Amino acid sequence: MAATVLMAAAFSAHAQKSSADGIAEYRKMLEDGNPAELFEAKGENLWKQKRGPKNATLQQCDLGLGPGVVKGAWVQLPRWFADTGRVQDLESRLLTCMVTLQGLNADDITKAPFGRGEQANMEALAAWISAESKGMKFNLPQAHAEERRFYELGKRAFFFRGGTHDFSCAACHSEDGKRIRLQDLPNLTKNPGNGIGFAAWPAYRVSSGEMWSMQRRLNDCFRQQRFPYPGFASDVTVALGVYMGVNAKGAESIAPAIKR
Repeated sequence: MAATVLMAAAFSAHAQKSSADGIAEYRKMLEDGNPAELFEAKGENLWKQKRGPKNATLQQCDLGLGPGVVKGAWVQLPRWFADTGRVQDLESRLLTCMVTLQGLNADDITKAPFGRGEQANMEALAAWISAESKGMKFNLPQAHAEERRFYELGKRAFFFRGGTHDFSCAACHSEDGKRIRLQDLPNLTKNPGNGIGFAAWPAYRVSSGEMWSMQRRLNDCFRQQRFPYPGFASDVTVALGVYMGVNAKGAESIAPAIKR
């Protein structure tokens, strides 16, 4: 009887490892031809293109390291910005720059569906900006009181349970070794490692054929929890980014990655 139990446990462990290895191999095969590169090229062009009522580029946009500095910015976001008096992630900061520098309408951007109009442009910009920090290690600042407050807010949001299924972010992402179907679920309450969890987004989703920013990824998590969708660039999504980003300190970014 004991031998049967041990054999069954060994088979289960082997099956789980084989499934995870299979997905990893699948992603590896697609890496060289990651369609995210097309979005990166579009994003770089949008950064340099004169657009909007002010006919201006985004090249003076300050992502936290000074006007126009892109390399290294992604792995230090979200962070506090003195000019807005807010903690902002990449998308909310880009929104500020698109409005102030180019004169675009904030409502036209935030109310557009993901993957369409200015939202599609936002995702392309996120792809290029994150790619400029590929291989760098996350090191989100926590010197400002608001950055620390947003970490605690993000932590509360991460563990908050509700909705029709009484789910939370932590229901899937607070323990080691969890899976849903064949998908490994990283433990986001700590540093899950290089290129895992927060360090893999934005990413190209093969299943939908689209580029997903972190805002879109979080929006889909709320959908799966049966929660109401949060507003684009809302404090709760930014706070969740702070919580996951600080926890990912030292992890190398592989964004934009490729996902199933």
